[in-house]
Amino acid sequence: MQPISAISRAPDKAEANPLPVYERGATTVVALSDDARFSYCLYVPEHGDSAERSLLCVIHGSYRNFTAHRDQFKDFANANNCLILAPLFPGNVLGDGNLDGFKYMVEGDIRYDQVLQSMVAQVSARYGTDGARFGLVGFSGGAHFAHRFLLLRPERLWGVSVGAPGSVTLLDHQRDWWPGVRDIEQRFGTTIDPQRLAEVPIQLIVGDADLDTTEIVHRPGGRYWTEGANDAGETRPDRLRALEHSLTNAGAKAAFDLLPGVGHEAEPIFTAAQSFLARSLAAYREHAAFNRKS
Repeated sequence: MQPISAISRAPDKAEANPLPVYERGATTVVALSDDARFSYCLYVPEHGDSAERSLLCVIHGSYRNFTAHRDQFKDFANANNCLILAPLFPGNVLGDGNLDGFKYMVEGDIRYDQVLQSMVAQVSARYGTDGARFGLVGFSGGAHFAHRFLLLRPERLWGVSVGAPGSVTLLDHQRDWWPGVRDIEQRFGTTIDPQRLAEVPIQLIVGDADLDTTEIVHRPGGRYWTEGANDAGETRPDRLRALEHSLTNAGAKAAFDLLPGVGHEAEPIFTAAQSFLARSLAAYREHAAFNRKS
């Protein structure tokens, strides 16, 4: 018979590590309960108070290297007590060959802003992490997603870094989605909120050598062709400058960072984003602490 002392210690050991090993540190891939077409992986810091932990969402581009992008933010997560959430938005999710649906926020019955918010809710409940606001960083196709999520849901963000998108949505009320925002209330049930946008620290970042236009020119007959699709500029830096001007004209605060010698590469973009995100997170925490005291 097992000693009573050993029996009594077993629950304490289970409580000390309530999560399976595959859900700690660099986790396995987990399906979204609300819609198993989508999944995510995490990096969970080994140290730090989970109740004080914040959340950063890292959005992949067309190649969907979501686990590699997650791994690049491990040091950031440990240094800032920040859980990393890296979604996977699969291509061809509706069986029609579309690889780009997540970039434009809506695809058939799918609202990708809602998918991300469901992931945040699931992860926050599982790990006891503050998910009221979260950080957002994306590269290329992920930057499509990031800046469009910002336009639709600025109240959810403590900061956003937009890295080298191929196309941008401007705050143009004379054009419909996606080049403009004239019809977003009909499409998404929301409106542009300049006051909320002005509260979010925004970084726009691109390499000065990211000049290849092969993949970013929209042509008549293309899935996402619409009038005005190419009007924001010829190259990625041109289009990101147009987004900067559009945001600042609406009263938002957008920092533009042009990286010398950098082409269309995720690693240097994500590396350069981390100091901005650390400052934005610190400011958010300071503001939240002040509000708790007052």
